[in-house]
Amino acid sequence: MKAVAQRVSHAAVRVDGQTVGEIGNGFLVLVGVAPDDTSHEGRALVEKVVGLRVFSDADGRMNLSVRDVGGSVLVVSQFTLLAEIARGRRPSFTGAAPPEVAEPLVDEIVSGFAAAGVDVATGSFGAKMEVSLVNDGPVTIVFDVTSGKVA
Repeated sequence: MKAVAQRVSHAAVRVDGQTVGEIGNGFLVLVGVAPDDTSHEGRALVEKVVGLRVFSDADGRMNLSVRDVGGSVLVVSQFTLLAEIARGRRPSFTGAAPPEVAEPLVDEIVSGFAAAGVDVATGSFGAKMEVSLVNDGPVTIVFDVTSGKVA
């Protein structure tokens, strides 16, 4: 599993001209699921993102988590994070899980954020989405989750 978390002051997802998910202060989390990923990787990602201390405290230091600041998370499934680009110019997406594997795991990740006490919104799995964001900082963290360990 690969993921990218961007600290945002606002983020939204639109599908066919309709807003399907929107947050204020928090994280936009793009999630790419690999074929061998399980709930174990999903839980590890949620735990790491929820506890990540990249929000400013009263002294302006990155010392608070999304939960500490009452922030939200917008989860967007993005299979293109698993693109293989070593050969040629056209990416291969064979490293991405098929929809019937990826969608339930993305749903579990969304449920994990909610269970951790974080307001969560989502994109629309499999849809052509327009994602907009105001990257705050900018702060962007890339996650590689393998065997339940986050790197």
